[in-house]
Amino acid sequence: MTPPARLMLALKLTPNTVTWLGTIITVAVAMVFIPRGMLWQGALLVAVFMFSDGIDGQMARLTGRSSSFGAFLDSSLDRIGDGAVFGAVVLYYAAGGDSVVWTAIALGALLMGQVTSYVKARGESLGFSVVGGLAARADRLMILLFGVFLTGLGISWVLPVALCWLFVASSITVAQRMLQVYRQAEIADASTRQAALPQPHDGS
Repeated sequence: MTPPARLMLALKLTPNTVTWLGTIITVAVAMVFIPRGMLWQGALLVAVFMFSDGIDGQMARLTGRSSSFGAFLDSSLDRIGDGAVFGAVVLYYAAGGDSVVWTAIALGALLMGQVTSYVKARGESLGFSVVGGLAARADRLMILLFGVFLTGLGISWVLPVALCWLFVASSITVAQRMLQVYRQAEIADASTRQAALPQPHDGS
């Protein structure tokens, strides 16, 4: 990521500007290509922009301008980009794909993928450790784009299989992360209740 990061800096762009540009282009490409059935082209272009989102981070490191807001912005806009790609697949099946079943499954995969990220963010905001799970963000995107790409090349069964896996795996990941938070919350709540009990006094 260093050469493109240096190029962006030479063009006087800031890391946050690059984050915004990457998201806007990803959303535009996904919504223009995939719903119209230009699947392999859309998958390739989206992959280029989505998996190059490390450029902004490298720019921040090169300039020493890493910031908490930059990290927040990056994570927030990632959700928009993810939603656009999954949403484009929903539109593909709702229109060109003409399948209620696969539209519903694609919508379910979109929903559970977003909840997966939310559960992690919300758990960590409460002070709990939320790690791992069956389907992390990079895994979900790679599998979806792989399915879109191969379906665009004529192997039409790959995308439905990918969507089924994504829906199931994301649901399992949500359950895994909720269980992590539940166990930690039970321990924390028990400690709080214990601390609130009257303490026995030494009679000496």
